[in-house]
Amino acid sequence: MSQKAGKLDETGVAILKALLELGAPSTCKEIANKAGLDVRKVVGKVRGLMNAGYIERTAEGKYKITEKGKQAVSAK
Repeated sequence: MSQKAGKLDETGVAILKALLELGAPSTCKEIANKAGLDVRKVVGKVRGLMNAGYIERTAEGKYKITEKGKQAVSAK
């Protein structure tokens, strides 16, 4: 399922909020635990969020929210 840029579903918003609350680059497992989601759901969603510019992958393989992601969450 492709995710249109600028359009977030409930799972995408939950992932962004979890990253914002975690406040540091995090693994899919950490994001899933914080958001109350299944880790497989998070893993399946991060690529679309990265492609849309909402999150970035760090050199350590963790994920962090971008400024665009922060703006998207604050607009919800």
